[in-house]
Amino acid sequence: VSREIGMFLIKATKVFIVTLGGVAFLQNLGINVSAFIASLGLGGLAFALAAKDTAANLFGGFAILTDNMFKIGDWIKVGSVEGVVEDIGMRTTKIRAFDKRLITLPNATIANSAVDNFSRRDRRRIVARIGLVYSTTPATMNRILKEIREMLQNHPLIHDEPLFVYFDEFDDSSLSLFFYLFTKTADWEKYLQIREDINLKIMDIVEKN
Repeated sequence: VSREIGMFLIKATKVFIVTLGGVAFLQNLGINVSAFIASLGLGGLAFALAAKDTAANLFGGFAILTDNMFKIGDWIKVGSVEGVVEDIGMRTTKIRAFDKRLITLPNATIANSAVDNFSRRDRRRIVARIGLVYSTTPATMNRILKEIREMLQNHPLIHDEPLFVYFDEFDDSSLSLFFYLFTKTADWEKYLQIREDINLKIMDIVEKN
């Protein structure tokens, strides 16, 4: 059983035990709990309607855990809310935003929303453009493209495919090269290190040519 499901079951058991203990205590005082609940009438109906959202959140939390949408420590995005999961409770899930705000979302809302789990990916995408001066000749452009493609194909931390490097546009002040590729890591800092390494290598290739 995963840590999150275990914590969820412990919380549910605590609520059940407290409720059962409360009923037993009232019974020991001589109060007929069943008759008391039945006597609530419309009040009991109103309470049941008020508890509808709580029940929806409870089942939403169960759906989150059984579907394995995310776990504590995952980086997720739900609607406009993005951050790291700190707690999955019976009614709510707590998310720590990157500006250190703690955001609490009802489980029912999460269960009925599209959830992006960035921690589950194994790569990051690089989409970029660089511009070469208009005085670049076709022969020079071909050499630059060929050397950049070879550098990326031989890079140990870049996926071989998809890997696109093309001269595709005439911009107002430059000849535009388009890059589309993926790193072999999802770690943010390693991704930035790879991008820096690639950018420096591209600068060397362009300067050499």
